[in-house]
Amino acid sequence: MTIVTSSSIAGKKIVKSIGLAKGNTIRARHLGKDLVAGLKNIVGGEIEEYTKLMAEAREQALGRLKDEAERLGANAVVDLRFSTSYIMGMASEILAYGTAVVIE
Repeated sequence: MTIVTSSSIAGKKIVKSIGLAKGNTIRARHLGKDLVAGLKNIVGGEIEEYTKLMAEAREQALGRLKDEAERLGANAVVDLRFSTSYIMGMASEILAYGTAVVIE
């Protein structure tokens, strides 16, 4: 499965546009990690716990996007985008979306 942020794929021809494909996940923060993050907030620097949490969430959303695109009959996704939404005090949604297409 080829997934790109551009509207075309170099060297490939889009022969069919299937439509929107998406994948999402909602992740909650962990109280223990919040304590460590709170300390980091005082002294400054990267909060590695949250960086890892967001990276895992993006990968899960991307995997779900890929699965949906395959179910739709696509072999590629173009115009990939990510969106983040605040759900509640300790949870956020990561949404990956793009256009499912068939390339040759």
